[in-house]
Amino acid sequence: MGGSREDPKVQRPFQFAVQSFSAPSAAQWRERARRAEDLGYAALHLADHFLGPGPALAATNHPLQELAAVPAIMAAADATRSLRVGARVFCNDYRHPVMLAKETATLDLLSEGRLDVGLGAGWLEAEYAAAGIPFAAAAQRIERLGETVALLRQLWSGEPVAFEGRFYRVSGFCGAPRPLQRPHPPLMIGGGSRRVLELAAREADVVSLNFDNRSGVIGPDGVRSGGADATDRKVAWVRAAAGARAPVLEIGAYFTFVTDRARQTAAGLGAALGLEADEMLSHPHALIGSVDALCEELLRRRERYGISRVTVGDNALEPFAPVVARLAGR
Repeated sequence: MGGSREDPKVQRPFQFAVQSFSAPSAAQWRERARRAEDLGYAALHLADHFLGPGPALAATNHPLQELAAVPAIMAAADATRSLRVGARVFCNDYRHPVMLAKETATLDLLSEGRLDVGLGAGWLEAEYAAAGIPFAAAAQRIERLGETVALLRQLWSGEPVAFEGRFYRVSGFCGAPRPLQRPHPPLMIGGGSRRVLELAAREADVVSLNFDNRSGVIGPDGVRSGGADATDRKVAWVRAAAGARAPVLEIGAYFTFVTDRARQTAAGLGAALGLEADEMLSHPHALIGSVDALCEELLRRRERYGISRVTVGDNALEPFAPVVARLAGR
């Protein structure tokens, strides 16, 4: 089981990551990875979605992800020296854990120990439907994710595998290759419901706080489920379930605008999401303001929630870099 035994209220140094969905060419993808490294970001992550343009994707309100996660992760690692790479997050239902273990162990080996492994139970219902993948009830998807975590640890260990669960039955071989990181790459579990966050608190090195996406699409309901008071509740669930453990808390800033017109920007964005400007400015998944204001807000949020890892979209790679320069490692 990952995580430390520190006081859960200890303030960890900030780390910043970039999440990317697409790149027009191989050269531009490699350049984006190198630029993220040069600007001081700790990691470059991809999501894990496969729908191309069309009505199925349009119905989800989700951005197009042009690049498949696994080969893009390896290309980013190959283009850089110290940047960590990974998925935020691999959808558990899109790969059998035996294959996921082999792919991630290979990525960790070939990146020389720079892989972060993020896992989620899956939530984008229209993507499941478009590909003909059964979309089980949330409780079942999360239970299956729990089995995957246990099975991955066996497969990454290099020891003979003997696993008998409700969803997976695996035995008769050793996982190969072994990851370079020991005992395995850092494990992140992301989600927004109490059940998945409690699983993350018990099992993951990093708990990634997200919207509650039970609606199966990106929209106002999900955004409102990630507000300030809701995030207080989520952090409380994580701390209670973690007990003596103290997993790192991470969050995605999906709405990141470095601007001197913060209130106007927040008002316009909030109008589309059914939120007031003040709610958008304090929303844990939004960062709207000048560099000075964003630094102050991140320090305030770390004090309130204990969040020390922040992921921004690649559209904010350059504008957000002064915040990274000021706060990374502090």
